[in-house]
Amino acid sequence: MMAGRAAVLGAGAWGTALACLLASRGHPTVLWARRAEMAKALHEDRENRTYLPGVPLPPALQITADLTEAVSGAGLLLFAVPAQHLRAIAARLAPSLRDAPITVSAAKGLEVATGSRMTEVLAATLPAACPSRLAALSGPTFATEVSRGLPAAAVVAAPDAGVGTAVQRLLSGPTFRLYVTTDLLGVELAGAVKNVIAIAAGAADGLNLGASARASLITRGLAELSRLGRALGARAETFAGLAGMGDLILTCSSDLSRNRTVGLELGRGRRLPEILAGRRTVAEGVETTRAVKAVAARLGVEIPICAQVHAILFEGQSPREALTLLMTRELKGEAD
Repeated sequence: MMAGRAAVLGAGAWGTALACLLASRGHPTVLWARRAEMAKALHEDRENRTYLPGVPLPPALQITADLTEAVSGAGLLLFAVPAQHLRAIAARLAPSLRDAPITVSAAKGLEVATGSRMTEVLAATLPAACPSRLAALSGPTFATEVSRGLPAAAVVAAPDAGVGTAVQRLLSGPTFRLYVTTDLLGVELAGAVKNVIAIAAGAADGLNLGASARASLITRGLAELSRLGRALGARAETFAGLAGMGDLILTCSSDLSRNRTVGLELGRGRRLPEILAGRRTVAEGVETTRAVKAVAARLGVEIPICAQVHAILFEGQSPREALTLLMTRELKGEAD
């Protein structure tokens, strides 16, 4: 058992699912909701009817909207907040941290303003003692399936293998299996870029381009991810694992994928502002596309699919025009 309780920050679908998972394993756990009315509803209903309906909250799971209360005495901090809000929330709680808890990011994205990965944001924002205990959780998982006890596997990445193993033991059980790696960079990059590729895959399905087109996008998307990852210093094998290929397949092929759904609507002719206005959940790939393009440009790495997603989202390009540009690019070898 860890010293102190677990604090899960963010009461969306994934944060709620992870809090339920920890509490069901017998770990003292508190779930923090940003809005007081949300915390009140969770406490009274014992169910997250907004983001995870039909899943009862374990009786022992505590709920709060007080950030200081949530992190007080915590031995584990698990951030499940949108990527673009992580820095502000971490800065709010930083003065309340007295010790150096294990700190895990479950967000999948890159910060637009800086291009930073989520653990880089946490390292820059939290007290100096915390970065050595940072980790990231990623892999092919949907909150609704994990919360209902359907079998799933994921990966926890931490530079300190002991930290990764500690998180692995806390979360693993009969229906949720965690693997450990020290390639924090590769795991976080994979989790971010796969959301951008999922938008492309959804757009292809919205255009009714068929299963062959989707498979080609997934495979060539993996090539872009691997190319960018190698340029940053990640390990190639990470992209063939759960955080890379596993999550890419899931996010690009399931109707439960928020990012694929955005792409699907784009392919059907709807405009991005209209699509986003009707959503309660965050499709991380939309804003992450900006950061991915900027990082690739800085490194001189070619990312044609991600570049076309950026053009569709922010430059007025139609999905059909993007397809034509991708298919008529200069012919190359597969490894190029």
